Amino acid sequence: MRSFCKNVLAIGLSLTASGAFSQAHNVSAGYQKPSDPLVIQHLEEWQDLKFGLFMHWGTYSQWGIVESWSLCPEDEGWTQRKPEHGATYYDYVKNYENLQKTFNPTAFDPQKWADAAKAAGMKYVVFTTKHHDGFAMFDTKQSDYKITSPNTPFSKHPKADVTKEIFSTFRNEGFKIGAYFSKPDWHTEYYWWPYFPPKDRNVNYDPQKHPERWEQYKQFTFNQINELTSNYGKVDILWLDGGWVRPFKTIDPTVEWQRTIKVEQDIDMDRIGGMARKNQPGIIVVDRTVPGNWENYVTPEQAIPEHPLDIPWESCITMGNSFSYVPNDQYKPTKQLVETLVKIISRGGNYLLNIAPGPNGDFDPAAYDRLGELSTWMDVNGDAVFGTRAIAPYHEGDYYYTKSKDGQVLNVFHLADGDSYAAPASYAFTVPADFQVKQVNILGYKGKVNWSKTGNTVTVRKPNAKLLYATAIQLQRK
Repeated sequence: MRSFCKNVLAIGLSLTASGAFSQAHNVSAGYQKPSDPLVIQHLEEWQDLKFGLFMHWGTYSQWGIVESWSLCPEDEGWTQRKPEHGATYYDYVKNYENLQKTFNPTAFDPQKWADAAKAAGMKYVVFTTKHHDGFAMFDTKQSDYKITSPNTPFSKHPKADVTKEIFSTFRNEGFKIGAYFSKPDWHTEYYWWPYFPPKDRNVNYDPQKHPERWEQYKQFTFNQINELTSNYGKVDILWLDGGWVRPFKTIDPTVEWQRTIKVEQDIDMDRIGGMARKNQPGIIVVDRTVPGNWENYVTPEQAIPEHPLDIPWESCITMGNSFSYVPNDQYKPTKQLVETLVKIISRGGNYLLNIAPGPNGDFDPAAYDRLGELSTWMDVNGDAVFGTRAIAPYHEGDYYYTKSKDGQVLNVFHLADGDSYAAPASYAFTVPADFQVKQVNILGYKGKVNWSKTGNTVTVRKPNAKLLYATAIQLQRK
């Protein structure tokens, strides 16, 4: 992660957590709608899902640090290196790469994750098959820097190919499967050539001066993505990170981090995307921040657009403060997670919630607590979440709106400030002028609801019922 804050159609982005380990990641302008009918169909199905699980996991979890970025020689807050991990930059890199030799997450149990995520209402999963550090969490044949290498203790475990295990387990539970893959790879000599020291996140040589080396990198990347889309069953989403690896002509100079790109880094996405689509017909490709054929949806990071978007989008947001495992991370309260979900779906997006496994191969107990509490709310209110679309007025005061795809049902969520949810004595909200109300229900309450309508305002008396985190009011059209 870490790469945002430009907008589509001058939208704003509201941050969800101050101090979260995140860099601004731009939402690229100029969205291009896919033309492949199967991709269009899959995007529609994906927009129905609303809620997904993101997982950043790698050898870095052993140090409890931000994923990969400490290898990057940029003076940024999230790239700081701890002196105990190496006195010099090169000592640090050597010790970081040696984490492979001690990585042994024997508590790994993807069924436990899938059960908890499914109960919480999550419908798809995106897993980091390889982050910028280049350590493959799958059985690549292109490198020995991988979890299945004899150099990694966990390679002896029957579930050593964790990507295969995660994908098959979640797929068996009905999840759509997403493969996160970093286009930059800071381990391979084809990207960071040892002849030169790395200067920043970008390739450390000029690909136009050394085209044969860049061709080797393009082929290396192609081969790994070919493996992921050929050998791991049905993959629904190819989620490509590291937007600085891009054609030079696509750089947006108004975005600060894109101004650091000084050389051509075109890896031929037409070739890669075409191969992925041949292997997985209709696969959704997310080439983050690079507008064009291969950014099928956009991905604001640690933030929610302040206004609805009329293109497919997804906010990827951490449950704690970090995308990767950090000991004693501060996990967001369930009420905040519910509120985030409601705000996102009312603006037409999906919520990709990141939970980072630790070095033992399991989530922090606090993450399971949050998922269990989410399941309690979702069991009651899921009908107002899944398969819905945004509808004006989207958001007014404490009220947020969604509708069924056929327009026959209007869902109105009420949120309230404070650490715990307190419903008002009565709810009062506007409805679209053409929406004639036939019936009103409050999800989680089985009794008759007392309601009235004056003009375009509906008033609903709060029932004698315990309502957690948020209220969902469902209105049927005449």
